[in-house]
Amino acid sequence: MLSLSDIFVAAFILICVVLFQWEVVQKTLNGSQFYAYSVCNVGEPEQDNWLRTTFIQRRPSASRIFVELQFIVRDCNSFDASVPCKETFNLFTSESDADVGTTFRKGQFKKVVTIAPDEITSKNGMRINTETKVVDNLSRKGFYLAFQDIGACVALLSVKVYYKACTATVESLARFPETVAGSENQALREVKGECVENAQSEEVPRIYCTADGEWVVQVGHCQCKPGYEKVGDTCQECQPGFFKAASSDGKCEPCPANTQGLEAGAAFCPCMDGFYQAPTDPITGPCSGLPTAPRDLVATTTQLSAGKLLLSWSPPDDTGGRSDITYSVECQSCEGGACRPCGEKIRYEPASAGLTLTRVTVSELDAHLNYTFIVEAHSGVSMFAGQASARAHKPPSTSALTTSLHYTDPPKITSMTVIEKSVTSLSLSWDVSPRPRLHAPPIRYELTYRKKDDNLDVTTYTVLILEKSSVQISELAPGTAYLFRVQALSSDGSPGGSSIEEQYETLHESTSASILAAAVGGAVIGILICSFVSLFRKRNSHSRQGAEDNYFSSPEQLKPLKTYVDPHTYEDPNVAVLKFATEIHPSHITKQKVIGAGEFGEVYRGILKVPGRKDVAVAIKTLKPGYTEKQRQDFLSEASIMGQFTHQNIIRLEGVVTKFKHAMIVTEYMENGALDRYLKDHDGEFSSFQLVGMLRGIAAGMKYLSDMSYVHRDLAARNILVNNNLECKVSDFGLSRVLEDDPEGTYTTSGGKIPIRWTAPEAIAYRKFTSASDVWSFGIVMWEVMAFGERPYWDMSNHEVMKAINEAFRLPAPMDCPSAVYQLMLQCWLQDRSKRPRFGDIVSLLDKLLRSPDSLKTIADFDPRVSIRLPSTSGSDGSPFRSVSEWLESIKMSQYSENFTCAGIINMDQVLQMKNEDIKNIGVRLPGHLKRIAYSILGLKDQTSTLSVFAV
Repeated sequence: MLSLSDIFVAAFILICVVLFQWEVVQKTLNGSQFYAYSVCNVGEPEQDNWLRTTFIQRRPSASRIFVELQFIVRDCNSFDASVPCKETFNLFTSESDADVGTTFRKGQFKKVVTIAPDEITSKNGMRINTETKVVDNLSRKGFYLAFQDIGACVALLSVKVYYKACTATVESLARFPETVAGSENQALREVKGECVENAQSEEVPRIYCTADGEWVVQVGHCQCKPGYEKVGDTCQECQPGFFKAASSDGKCEPCPANTQGLEAGAAFCPCMDGFYQAPTDPITGPCSGLPTAPRDLVATTTQLSAGKLLLSWSPPDDTGGRSDITYSVECQSCEGGACRPCGEKIRYEPASAGLTLTRVTVSELDAHLNYTFIVEAHSGVSMFAGQASARAHKPPSTSALTTSLHYTDPPKITSMTVIEKSVTSLSLSWDVSPRPRLHAPPIRYELTYRKKDDNLDVTTYTVLILEKSSVQISELAPGTAYLFRVQALSSDGSPGGSSIEEQYETLHESTSASILAAAVGGAVIGILICSFVSLFRKRNSHSRQGAEDNYFSSPEQLKPLKTYVDPHTYEDPNVAVLKFATEIHPSHITKQKVIGAGEFGEVYRGILKVPGRKDVAVAIKTLKPGYTEKQRQDFLSEASIMGQFTHQNIIRLEGVVTKFKHAMIVTEYMENGALDRYLKDHDGEFSSFQLVGMLRGIAAGMKYLSDMSYVHRDLAARNILVNNNLECKVSDFGLSRVLEDDPEGTYTTSGGKIPIRWTAPEAIAYRKFTSASDVWSFGIVMWEVMAFGERPYWDMSNHEVMKAINEAFRLPAPMDCPSAVYQLMLQCWLQDRSKRPRFGDIVSLLDKLLRSPDSLKTIADFDPRVSIRLPSTSGSDGSPFRSVSEWLESIKMSQYSENFTCAGIINMDQVLQMKNEDIKNIGVRLPGHLKRIAYSILGLKDQTSTLSVFAV
């Protein structure tokens, strides 16, 4: 914005001194009288009239000031033709550290600019002109302005002197001081701020002040401290009964259930008496009470013969307001009136603690014992509440249910083994579970056996009642199989519910021969089985193999053509990022220097240090704090796109940071930055061969994208990056970015923004984006490269560009552009998109030109008046330039004004006589500048208007 406070106010209400022929006159305009400084000595030769301001003090940080003039200039045609007359005057400045009073020396003043009117006042009327000029690089305590008349009839009505500044502001609870805007060379000035009272930030808040006095791209987000909420641009205490637990932009919230907030500025609300919070509960949550005891504990003993029982119960009547209820089961065994824990022998299914279901199976119980089971209900606050009660010297409420059980059934038989066998006897033993306890009644067993034969009509069983868990059975038949069953008997002598049956065989009389025969037979059978299985698998494999197996067996078919996948088709964009990009831990990234400020945050140069890899220089795009989820998704969508590309002429994605607070996109670092800026800074320094080599790299990258069915839609030199090897890489794949800085850079339709100067006509008219429209854009990039970063269509407006293209106008060949290259440009700009070359054709043609450098020696026809878009071959009113400085300013070469003056070239007639060698001799060395001046002189010799071709 404009700052008029602390201004260098000397305005032209101001008192001016050193009047040489300037007079203070009174004039009437629209019925109002005003005063002006006027001079009109057009009839007298050698005019040199000066008007100087008083001393204007400069604010130390304001090195760039603006001078707004209102003035009237009389038309020279209103005087006699013989009268020497001019229609311009000059603005000068002089710096000083002190007021010199009325002392005036012309040699101390430096010319700023020649001021020419837009409106010429006729003899009978007045037309007021308003011009604003910039005085830059001021460094001393103050300055003077001076106005020189050299033969015009001019009246100076007012002068306003001001600087631009970003006014003091509060943004996102961060306070930033008034900051004077920087010069054009310092487009962004970083300003540090501080959080307002009762607010805080993880990093020092920063913001950038533009050269136009506007704040942009804030970094660092202040938030109200716990217990405070944002009200306007301040943080105020939470009222009693409300709280805020963390630093945030949110409002204070009412205290949750079973809590109380008695004071203002509370970060949390403490629990009421008898209510608690678990350590894992959020501090913003309610407090809860203890659960009551479980209900209706039942022991189901239908499986006691197997040493098991089922405990079941009902949930508590009151859970204390919590859903994390669990249960624990405690077992005690009682003998002789004394009870003790059952120990680790008892098994619980699924567990004895942390139960979420209201049942548990208990096994491995011993016979003839009394068991007591205690079931307790727990919640997340049970232990915490118990600790609180102990500190308060009162025990927590009991939440347990108890049941007792006397277990008398016999144990189960778990296994049976042969201890010894002979031709006529077998010795057996078996295990029981649980083992009989000390002083327990003895266990009796029933053993039943019979001979295994095929005659099921008559079966003879032998039954033995035993008091120990082993037996030897004699008088058995040799080589005969017998079936044995054993089970424990209950106290009343009846069989128990658990038994086990096994088959054992006595030895044959020829034991060794039988064993050998069995071994050989088993081996033969094994071999036959293996052979049969192998043959079956092989046949089965052949029977299953078909056309699909043949496809997958081909290496070429295993590697199908890769196709671009639009990440926006994913329902969850985060899934697309994880699929196409590598996650990097932020500890592996070191930021070094800010190299730019994007729409979403700052861009850094840095180092990527991945274990096991060499350190890599990278560019790091950051997402500023305070972003919305949509902004985060838009930010990361570019990574989802880049992650799908692997080509030496496409910017390489190193990875992303998404699982931590500060999201980042990490790409390879391109030392020379954007191609358009790099070419402007090295105007004329590269040969046509080198420029075509750059274009070949861009075309190869675009061929790769086209083959993947990807349409870039914003191909331009500003979106091509250059490394130290002059290798060009296509970049900028974001879909939510600002396409250009200036308002004229894009043309907005219902579908979004389009970069008009680079976009094919069908894409502008119908939003029809294809690889063919990218080819049109590539043609514009070719023109930018061959013109060393010149702006396409120069200063034409977007509407003028669209109208000119539709009327078949095409950009003319740049200076020294090879004819073959310009012909390729014209092919890219064919109206019918189906006739434009494909990127594969473009790569082939550029390769052919690079293999035959002589083909680049034929230069396309060049019209200097059109091809370098000189503003005019004459002054702003159509008349020839009145001075050398005016001409140099019009072609943006005013830095050479002193070179021309020192060489004695002080009028345009001398300029028209200059040749290339003369231009070099006065100190113009840069090839691009040399060509611009030389071609401008060539254009000056032809008074045909350079703008006629653009009258569209």
